[in-house]
Amino acid sequence: MAHKPFRLDRLELSQSQIAAAAGTKSVFNPAMIVFRVSHSILFTTVIVETKAEILYPFNVLHAIIFDFNGIIVNDEPIHLELFQKVLEEKGLSLSKDDYYERYLGLDDRGCFQLAYREHNRPLDDSLLNELIERKARLYLESIQQGIAIFPGVQELLPPLSSRYPLAIASGALRHEIETILRAMGLRECFQVIVSAEDVTHGKPSPEIFLKALSRLNDASGRSRLISPAECLVIEDSREGISGAHRAGIKCLAVTNSHPAEELAHADAIVKGLNEVTVSFLESLVD
Repeated sequence: MAHKPFRLDRLELSQSQIAAAAGTKSVFNPAMIVFRVSHSILFTTVIVETKAEILYPFNVLHAIIFDFNGIIVNDEPIHLELFQKVLEEKGLSLSKDDYYERYLGLDDRGCFQLAYREHNRPLDDSLLNELIERKARLYLESIQQGIAIFPGVQELLPPLSSRYPLAIASGALRHEIETILRAMGLRECFQVIVSAEDVTHGKPSPEIFLKALSRLNDASGRSRLISPAECLVIEDSREGISGAHRAGIKCLAVTNSHPAEELAHADAIVKGLNEVTVSFLESLVD
């Protein structure tokens, strides 16, 4: 008993500080609790006093975090074109193969830093901000001509948002995300947006996912916080998958930007969100 958790399914807990949801199986690590057992002829009474942490290995999905570019909006070709244009103005080049191989999962800051580093060119904060602002202006001009969203997005998000709190965790700029979501009529599906401006370190750092989950918890008003194990990330990049896992969150990968074999470290892989149902997402977190 000292080496494995024991399960309390149908017990009346006295002197307990546990507020488990109805129907939830609460599993307690015996290294973290004190208990005493008194026997009678027909049954055993167990009184549990919590000492610290309660473990919930039977996790239930409570929140979902989406990437934006390459998951909701099909604009990676636009980003590539604009990175090429802005870098070319500074005498630097970026090939399509290099972009999809090493740049796609990075935010604008990370992409420009990598490009200058690979070309052995100095890059101070002033120039970096100039590059980011230049690309942002070009992006807004570009999407005025129209923007494509991936199949399944319009059908999945409204019913999903009625059942679970949703967040976006993206290396895109906030005004880009907001503009596109409002144009698509999907802004109200998301309680939280965490964008490039909100984090110090981009993916594969877990910072953006942990911040999104923290803000979902702040917005929920729940007495018990949603844990990373009760959350799911939906991503299209290797960096995003790694960041989700480093945050302790399972990740569903979509092959919109990379082939399945390059996303093999995800917990599940689909070809598109048009293949996804609410029950399928729920099955990934249990």
